[in-house]
Amino acid sequence: MAEVVVVGAGVGGLACAARLAAGGHRVTVYERSTVVGGKLGRLVVERPEGTYRFDTGPSLLTLPQVFDELFADLGGDAPALVPLDPVVRHVFPDGAVLDSSADPAVFLSRISAALGAGAAADWERLWRRAGRVWTASWRDILRKPLDSPAALAGLAWRLGDLAAVAPGTSLRGLGRRYLRDLRLRMLLDRYATYTGADPRRAPAALVAVPYAELSFGGWYLPGGLATLADALLSRCVALGVSVRTGAEVTAISAPGGRVDGVRVGSSFVPADVVVSNVDALTLYRDLLPAPRRLGRLADRSLAGFVVLLGLRGRTPGLAHHTVFFPPDYDAEFDAVFGAPARPAADPTVFVTAADDPLVRPAGHEAWFVLVNAPRHGVGRGAVDWDRPGLADAYADRVLSVLAARGLDVRDRVLFREVLTPASLERGVGAPGGAIYGTAGGLLRPANRGPARGLFLVGGSTHPGGGLPMVALSARIVASSVGPAR
Repeated sequence: MAEVVVVGAGVGGLACAARLAAGGHRVTVYERSTVVGGKLGRLVVERPEGTYRFDTGPSLLTLPQVFDELFADLGGDAPALVPLDPVVRHVFPDGAVLDSSADPAVFLSRISAALGAGAAADWERLWRRAGRVWTASWRDILRKPLDSPAALAGLAWRLGDLAAVAPGTSLRGLGRRYLRDLRLRMLLDRYATYTGADPRRAPAALVAVPYAELSFGGWYLPGGLATLADALLSRCVALGVSVRTGAEVTAISAPGGRVDGVRVGSSFVPADVVVSNVDALTLYRDLLPAPRRLGRLADRSLAGFVVLLGLRGRTPGLAHHTVFFPPDYDAEFDAVFGAPARPAADPTVFVTAADDPLVRPAGHEAWFVLVNAPRHGVGRGAVDWDRPGLADAYADRVLSVLAARGLDVRDRVLFREVLTPASLERGVGAPGGAIYGTAGGLLRPANRGPARGLFLVGGSTHPGGGLPMVALSARIVASSVGPAR
């Protein structure tokens, strides 16, 4: 039995802690916040008309089989999931509307009806290629540790796999090769932002992301996705994990290249194994005993600007998720990833409006409105989101953009809360408020750290961001540590 310390109680930390405890280890989780969940956060607002509950992080769950396996391994039932149809509604600049579906035949029929038979045929060709990329990724990458570029290069992929993955090709380039309709190219480009990247630079292998979403569906948890963190916490407690909130780990001790414990406040806590669920940049820059070369860790993913709205009345025909595209998508990427970076004047707007009585009073709505944003900080690649007046002014701008695209709710707003990249940085310790840690790519920081007994879990490490990838990182780390002897 090993003494294991997990630093951070995000989804990755909780899932890994539970797996290790189920394997017979003694596990303690230290979380600097007073609540668990990390980026899978929630905000509860009490009002005279009732209670509003907002997810402040992920709003869509994919790959449900990952969570079925996780909770089965932990000896419990996975939370009840509700399938979404459409998974996402896409509203294009010309007014065309396309509802995605987890049924490929249904989605093709919807593409044909909205964009034409030629567009549907193009998507079907791309879809076949995406399926090959997904199969290779699932088999060789997503469930295995990748500790170096050599490990990635050494994968025994078949020639057909390599041709499908298309090393050196961008996601944008792949879209241009297959999709003649600019609106479908927009749809494909958006999946690069799922990994925090610019589609003009993101690898073509990210075509596996829409394949996974649209093959296995998009799902919702009644009460909000933050209830997943509650379920993981319950399993941790049942398995004997000690979860200590309001306790910040300030250093990891690794004399002679092997971890022997962590420092929590003024106390030293011995440990045989340390699992870090903080951002990889924070780990390498701040927690380890000697400075580390940051390399690609300094290449931050995009951030998000969020407006939470409590609305009077109901919106007929509104989908659970709706994305409103701008006329000039490249202008948005130029702004967010530019030097100097700046808030996009005409951004893509993503609206989540759950038709769930558990998250809003009767006759009202609770909206999560998200736009891509530059990270918080100083320098040409960042924006100082704490600059007086900026957050409120940009929230006004986002609602104006939404109104211009046919969804004007400004006269129905009872209250709003604004969350900036600076908010995310302070709230969950994400440097710059970068949602996914490093910008999207096939090789993220390895799950095995530079000292013996040190492991990394979570969205800033392999295999990447998003709830299922985070859960898979926990599986990889727990398997690397192994069961108690």
